[in-house]
Amino acid sequence: MENESRTVVAESGSVLRQVHEVSRLTGVSIRTLQYYDKIGLFHPAKYTEAGYRLYDDAALETLQQILLFRELEFPLKDIGEIIGSPDFDRSKALEQQIELLKLKKEHIETLIDLAVGIKAMGVKEMTREGFEAFDTRKIDEYARQAKATWGTTNAYKEYEQKSKDWTKADRE
Repeated sequence: MENESRTVVAESGSVLRQVHEVSRLTGVSIRTLQYYDKIGLFHPAKYTEAGYRLYDDAALETLQQILLFRELEFPLKDIGEIIGSPDFDRSKALEQQIELLKLKKEHIETLIDLAVGIKAMGVKEMTREGFEAFDTRKIDEYARQAKATWGTTNAYKEYEQKSKDWTKADRE
């Protein structure tokens, strides 16, 4: 049975949404959703006889994961490897995504403070402190560690080998 918002209710009672509704709901363009399907990153739950894509809540949860990784600037190829890995732990990934987002927020707040200070007082002298706000090494390192944790890729194996003798201080 189909209603006017292009939502389909399956015989099981689960809600299936057509691509137009998913696009409106998520802000992701129809073309992007179709591209994600084409490259094997994000598939609909099923197709209608006419070939229309239908998405259930489980598919939308996957899309949320993809969008969080994209927000963190992960390449689509890496996202596919991560969420397709048999070792993928959604809960652990969310914890690490939250930490990365907090680091990015902290970085942006530092940049805002720098810009406000420059506007208010101008640039006094060029010192290391005047450029610390642009340092993304902490974010980059955490992102690398998180990517390594989520995947069984060659990068993960390389990270494991390099970090096996690290102390706790080395990891911080």
